[in-house]
Amino acid sequence: MSTEIIKTDTLVVGAGQAGVAMSEHLSKLGVPHLVLERNRIAERWRTGRWDSLVANGPAWHDRFPGLEFDDVDPDGFAPKERVADYFEAYAKKFNAPIRTGVEVKSVVRNVGRPGFTVETCEGVIEANRVVAATGPFQRPVIPPIAPQDPRLLQIHSADYRNPQQLPEGAVLVVGAGSSGVQIADELQRSGKQVYLSVGAHDRPPRAYRNRDFCWWLGVLGEWDQAAMKPGREHVTIAVSGAHGGRTIDFRGLAHRGMTLVGVTEAFNNGVVTFKQDLRDNLKRGDENYLALLDAADAYVERNGLDLPQEPEARETYPDPECVKNPLIDLDLAKAGITSIIWATGFAVDYSWLQVAAFDDKGKPQHQRGVSSEPGVYFLGLPWQSRRGSSFIWGVWHDAKHVADHIATQRKYLDYQDAEQREAALHSSANTKAADTVDA
Repeated sequence: MSTEIIKTDTLVVGAGQAGVAMSEHLSKLGVPHLVLERNRIAERWRTGRWDSLVANGPAWHDRFPGLEFDDVDPDGFAPKERVADYFEAYAKKFNAPIRTGVEVKSVVRNVGRPGFTVETCEGVIEANRVVAATGPFQRPVIPPIAPQDPRLLQIHSADYRNPQQLPEGAVLVVGAGSSGVQIADELQRSGKQVYLSVGAHDRPPRAYRNRDFCWWLGVLGEWDQAAMKPGREHVTIAVSGAHGGRTIDFRGLAHRGMTLVGVTEAFNNGVVTFKQDLRDNLKRGDENYLALLDAADAYVERNGLDLPQEPEARETYPDPECVKNPLIDLDLAKAGITSIIWATGFAVDYSWLQVAAFDDKGKPQHQRGVSSEPGVYFLGLPWQSRRGSSFIWGVWHDAKHVADHIATQRKYLDYQDAEQREAALHSSANTKAADTVDA
């Protein structure tokens, strides 16, 4: 970028799946725009997760409509590097105006004139509109209960890469959503003793009656839920595409030697205490699992589908000892625990976006991505418009809505009243007359 001020109609910040989708729709609508990415396209897929990560949805589902994975089985789960390559290839399809290695420092609204002034590491940009397409995984969160103990290696799941980076000894994994349970499973398979702290969760079947759970949520209308059910705001989803895709079974992990514990509550003098909620959390996860099987069976019967019965899907392991008599506390040293992995989620960080588009807790205020601050948009947020917004295909559809809104606003601003139209005609006529005289 040059030292001169660059002007564009719409600036998209972030070139992950959200930014690439946004650019495609803006391009189709003829909206001049620029996409800035501080690293590489889809960088978080490459370096922001552990080495063995694969997509949580099958390749036929976790993609944009305009391009298939040509080297991944439709029912397979694409490795993270392949997902990143996919978005790079997709951006090249329509020559997306993406500039990598450019970090946005601040965005402020102009005073007395339209648009925003954007400070970047390579100069100033002026834009009429700004789309924050940085997604929800911006700042790893480790809760304040984390012990101040130099003898322990403590890392967030965002910094975990493989079992070899951990010291000898047992591991406590705090958080049993998709990331936590996959990491715990990988560590156990590597030979480590693992303690997994399990909170409230949904536990869908990976597949049932020859259909992936993504398919079931689609035909049952679950992806289109517009709002999270009350009381489910902090419920994670335990699902995985690892090892070809298998249903998460916490009791099965325990029967293989993993120790399940309740929600991690506190640390005191080398002793960790757990809430006595393990059985309740597993029970609610089971209820979620069985409810989807029931809904799927009813759908098959109602529509007369020829899908095979799968009674074994309702078979469960008996409660292991760690569930029958859950641990109340655990002396970390006596248990041989030398590492703690915090799979405790992320917080958004919009400190660079200095506009009135947030509530008093810093949460974006928006309607389907159209923010309370005119000209500012959000993309890639969970539940942005529906339950499916967190998935690759979901962000593509959300981007279409945001792009359509931008195009509509441009049409309003292009409007000219009768006097303006007449003045434009006179100006055009005078220009033609001058050109005729010069000729």
